[in-house]
Amino acid sequence: MSEASRPSGGERESAETGGGTGQPGAPHYDPATVTRYLTQEWLDEARALGADQPERPGASVRMNWVVTGGPAGEVTYYEVLHNGRVVESGLGSLPDAEVTLTTSWADSVDVAQGDLDLNAAFMQGRVKAAGHMAKLMSVLPLTKAPEYLALHERIRAVTEF
Repeated sequence: MSEASRPSGGERESAETGGGTGQPGAPHYDPATVTRYLTQEWLDEARALGADQPERPGASVRMNWVVTGGPAGEVTYYEVLHNGRVVESGLGSLPDAEVTLTTSWADSVDVAQGDLDLNAAFMQGRVKAAGHMAKLMSVLPLTKAPEYLALHERIRAVTEF
């Protein structure tokens, strides 16, 4: 999503109204600004929305995601987390990734929509991991943090699945 089409602070409803989401302080998003899941535009928007995440020292990893069986075939993308924040993301893969996660399109969508917990998907084998498991274990607890859960609510609000 371009800076021009991203809702500005003035276009968001007040903290008292919660932007129509029922959550105090939740931003309101115009449906016209929705981005398609797992596109570069979506990755850019998700990274921008997460810029305010609290710093989590040591929660850093370079990871590739492989999502199989999607409408457009296999999608590979990467995320670089530094101290709990996604600082870089894009389509394609990192040659020096520390972890590679592989999942199906259906499971990826379920996780993104909040219908499947990422930790549970990993434990059930629905998300396969390869690489530096200690690095993966350092970031998995973030998925239970209230700030992370709120961020993913905001991302869902601007995502077309």
